[in-house]
Amino acid sequence: MQQTRGFVVALAMTTLLTGASAAKAGGSVQLDADTQVAFNLGGATVHCGDTLTQHTKLTRDLNCPGSDPFALRLDGEDIVLDLGGFTVRRTGPVNEDSQGIVVVNGRMIRNGTVQGFGRGIITAVPVTVANLRLHKLALLDNGVAVFSQSSTNFLITECRLSGNGAGLDSEFDASTGVFDVRSSVFTHNGTAMFADFHFIDVRDSTFTSNELVGFCFGGAFRFRTSTLAGNTSVAAMRVDLGGPFTCGEMRFENSLIADNTAFATPTDPVWETNSFAMIDTLAVNNGTALPVAALRVYVDGNTFFDNTGGGLILSDLPASTPVPLVGIVRGNQFLSNDGDGLRVLPPSTPTVLNNVALGNTGFGINAPTAFDGGGNVARDNDAGDCVGIICAPF
Repeated sequence: MQQTRGFVVALAMTTLLTGASAAKAGGSVQLDADTQVAFNLGGATVHCGDTLTQHTKLTRDLNCPGSDPFALRLDGEDIVLDLGGFTVRRTGPVNEDSQGIVVVNGRMIRNGTVQGFGRGIITAVPVTVANLRLHKLALLDNGVAVFSQSSTNFLITECRLSGNGAGLDSEFDASTGVFDVRSSVFTHNGTAMFADFHFIDVRDSTFTSNELVGFCFGGAFRFRTSTLAGNTSVAAMRVDLGGPFTCGEMRFENSLIADNTAFATPTDPVWETNSFAMIDTLAVNNGTALPVAALRVYVDGNTFFDNTGGGLILSDLPASTPVPLVGIVRGNQFLSNDGDGLRVLPPSTPTVLNNVALGNTGFGINAPTAFDGGGNVARDNDAGDCVGIICAPF
């Protein structure tokens, strides 16, 4: 079985990482990362605590005491800070309040490392930085790598976030905007991304060895052509009865979710979200089934293979007056999972059609209250093939 797992994961990663054309992958990214500007090349004269008001390119590392208000501050309309391949780092004792690069006004930070601060890159208040691009940065060992305090749209491209308490985060209940993440790597972080009234759109990115990939708290996530592998938990979300902090949507497209210890966290063992979508995605060899409670679902063209505890479990979103889950579960494969391939808990009523369930140790499809859309196939499941719907063996 172990050889089979390895082959499936390797094949999946090859398909995902090579399937999208370069034109398609790059077409939606603003291609201004290498914009030529008239830099102030006196980078050697930049000191810790300076406020930069023009395009600047560093020519050396900056080692800044964590006791300073900030390492650098950007406050110039549309300016670019190019780190020139150098590092801005905190020195001295750990200081959770230390700030690396504070952005009051500016367009881009690129080409270097920010390391060891309480907040690595942080937008200022009350000033609103409408759009900020972070390109080819290594954000290492910060309390929070990127922290939003305002209404800012971030474009994060070709960055590496590693060893941070949190990768992307924001001032609780006090900021809005978008984190648009492209071709970036998140590894060995506590929480890779936290969505509080933010939309986090991820494409062509990799998440490995994080304690938690995404916390959806009043915001929404979309993962496209991305890999989430070897993390402790994939996501956390819970319904906020009577309040605004329920995840709006959790969505996966053309992605790989493999070898994670669990989909959910021990404290929030079910993904509770208004809307759940999973399309053309592989869920392989994870330590639990995927448990989802939602108002509506769209699950189409996915493969759940060799997951402990089953494949996919759907249930109603907790509410003072329960509303049955609705939606489409179509064209999926539930293969060799340790438990039911697909389980629908009453009184949820998704429409189940054209799915295949083979070789699961529980039922193939256990959906007593689902609508039978026809075309479902199940065989060789240990507990039985189908409950609640009619399945053909071939």
